[in-house]
Amino acid sequence: MLNRLPDHETLYKHILRRDPEMDGVVYVGVKTTGIFCRPICPARTPLSKNITFYGSPDAALAAGFRPCKRCRPMDDPNAPGVLIDKLLRLVEEDPSRKWSEEDLREMGIEPATARRHFQRRFDMSFSQYVRARRLGHAFNTIRKGDAVIEAQLDAGFESGSGFREAFAKVFGEAPNRARAARAFAMDWIDTPLGPMLAIADETHLHMLEFVERKKLQEHVERYRRQFNASVLPGETTALKHIRREVTDYFAGKSLTFTSRIAGAGTDFQNQVWDELRRVPPGVTRSYQEMATRIGRPSAVRAVANANRLNRCAIILPCHRVIGADGQLTGYAGGLWRKQWLLDHERRHAGKSEAARI
Repeated sequence: MLNRLPDHETLYKHILRRDPEMDGVVYVGVKTTGIFCRPICPARTPLSKNITFYGSPDAALAAGFRPCKRCRPMDDPNAPGVLIDKLLRLVEEDPSRKWSEEDLREMGIEPATARRHFQRRFDMSFSQYVRARRLGHAFNTIRKGDAVIEAQLDAGFESGSGFREAFAKVFGEAPNRARAARAFAMDWIDTPLGPMLAIADETHLHMLEFVERKKLQEHVERYRRQFNASVLPGETTALKHIRREVTDYFAGKSLTFTSRIAGAGTDFQNQVWDELRRVPPGVTRSYQEMATRIGRPSAVRAVANANRLNRCAIILPCHRVIGADGQLTGYAGGLWRKQWLLDHERRHAGKSEAARI
């Protein structure tokens, strides 16, 4: 199969830019480490002289290479997670591009498959995601001070009326008034417990929830109305920061978070949430203990309700709050996740740290 692929130097240029179109087509054997990777592996790209290209995982395995643990080259490139990641990278490379079904088929992706995977993960089709990202790109262009016509063209809208209609539908503002509008960026973070939805502005995190959380859509909509803002796919400094912290948390490298959380609760709720951040990893407290610690020993039910309305799972660790009898109680992400998180933290926090509290 390899003799049908481009020459070595051409392939090397593809992996230097981590070309997603080569994913599933070529595999990269790294002589210095003895591993083989997908061409989009996030690890540092080796020197050209240290690379051998293969046309299949079997060929790389037969040559004595073992699969990379970061990019998992043995995974089916059309598996849901791999396919979604590939399409997301392509969209981010050119947010204004209009993707047709023929474009997807040329990459060996059935449009119906892409639509189904995106619908299941993001609750929107691939075409809806692309459209939302284009509008988010236009919004950022206008907020930076560029002309509306430039934003319209950058977003791939040839019709001014079509752009204004689509923009107003999402933001509730005409494009020429958007500099005063507010928008949050959202992204999805894959974790061992399933994907999480993160929403943030440039500096603060507004929401971090498991996608399977009960009534998540209502939760997001209520928050959006509270701030009179739009929520669109995008990228911010705060999103990049929380993505790194969540990855480190699940890897057991760090169980603490430094992400700044936007204030959005009542004085009492903020008091409870601040106390939640003081509960150390590997430690559990009862609702009664939490109420006592904030100086409101009779407000046990109110504390439980504030926990329920917590919008930043794991960072505001409501999973560390349990019943007075030591039993796990309600958790929007599911009690099995609550148990997993507690077990994970106890393993990595260490008994000595828990004993000091």
